Amino acid sequence: MSGTSWGDRPSYKVRGKAFVIYREPRPDADDEATGERMDDVVVFSTPDDETKRALIESDGPWFTTPHFDGYRAVLLRLRNLGAVTRDELAEVVTDAWLARAPERLAKEFLAEGSGG
Repeated sequence: MSGTSWGDRPSYKVRGKAFVIYREPRPDADDEATGERMDDVVVFSTPDDETKRALIESDGPWFTTPHFDGYRAVLLRLRNLGAVTRDELAEVVTDAWLARAPERLAKEFLAEGSGG
């Protein structure tokens, strides 16, 4: 289900909880080349700090900012989406959904063999 979060930002939600959010330009994420605020950042929930750390430390385009310290999420610029394989993106979105879905719904999803 899609909707809005953080005011009016487009997002994907499960039972009212956002798991993917299109982030507004903020002062903690400036483009190194232009100095302008990044206007194409997407936030993906992660199930835990370990997953967040693994994505950020990978060779991929995932990153974070100090604003997200202590928050289980990674960031991705839309312009870098091509650097992520379809399988990796599917895994990150599925993990994000599972991280925010009610436990019973997540268990049903996994039991159906739809996850992982």
